[in-house]
Amino acid sequence: MEGTVSLLAGLPLAAVLVGPDARILAANAAARDMMGQAIEGRHFLTAMRHPDLRAAIEATAEDGAARAITYQTVQDGRDSTFRAHVAGVALVPGDRGVLISFEDLTEREQAAQMRRDFVANVSHELRTPLTSLLGFIETLQGPARRDEAAMDRFLGIMAREAARMERLVHDLLSLSRVEGEERVRPREPVDLGGVMGTVMTMLRPLARERDCGLHFEPGQAWLVPGNADQLQQVFTNLVENAIKYGGEDNVVEITLAPHPDDATLRMPAIAATVRDRGPGIDPLHIPRLTERFYRVDTHRSREMGGTGLGLAIVKHIVNRHRGRLRITSEPGQGSTFTVILPRWHG
Repeated sequence: MEGTVSLLAGLPLAAVLVGPDARILAANAAARDMMGQAIEGRHFLTAMRHPDLRAAIEATAEDGAARAITYQTVQDGRDSTFRAHVAGVALVPGDRGVLISFEDLTEREQAAQMRRDFVANVSHELRTPLTSLLGFIETLQGPARRDEAAMDRFLGIMAREAARMERLVHDLLSLSRVEGEERVRPREPVDLGGVMGTVMTMLRPLARERDCGLHFEPGQAWLVPGNADQLQQVFTNLVENAIKYGGEDNVVEITLAPHPDDATLRMPAIAATVRDRGPGIDPLHIPRLTERFYRVDTHRSREMGGTGLGLAIVKHIVNRHRGRLRITSEPGQGSTFTVILPRWHG
């Protein structure tokens, strides 16, 4: 029996040995963490209650044949998926037990579900403009073939829908690229003041068009280890969103300031803050803002040309820079997006 216990302890998966009397003879540490520390000596039904798992153990105890089942359960308060491998084993001459090992498939299933959701979202985002384009092409080939006024109007709409698809494809490629680079930490010094200056130059025409104030005082050099192009992408996205969704009489303020040694970064840091005076966001939405395709107001976002991927790209770039993104907002109080980045130490 001691050899059996040692063998179970060496297995990488949670494993339980059930004896001929249907009681648990041995369990390794992973199994005890999963089912309880005092499971040894108990009837297996008290620790493994899923009906499919119970049926597999009973069948293998009867005929000795190996079986594998996949089942869902609640583990540590969350839905989990396990694949249980059930096999008959010889214990002592004349006695036979059942060895059950558990493979946790939860993360794999979640990743698969995320892929399915992602494909479904992309398909949905592309279907709408494609349907419009196909409808207008059919109209231009038929009833509006010689209607110049209708032709001009339809071609304008088609151009906007094509531009919308182009933005979506661009953001999808950008998201794929930053996800692929996320584990590669940038190590070149970048001046955040210079990055912000470039962003201001690019977005001042949009701010004037929206009658939005845009304030930024660069001051001293603010050096961080980073990729200048990606950091420019981060702040272009944040400032552009603040301008677009800030509503009437909006003012967008951008500040750079030292940040106290961050408990999560564990080093001196710089806080880059983008604050608007817009309608704000219900705190209910804030935890999900960086999810792919999540929108607070789907219709308004599409009207503004948003793809639903901008903040997901921001999150991955900030993660690559070993930084933190903090979002605070309340309805009627505006929104504040703060990017905390470690300072450069050459």
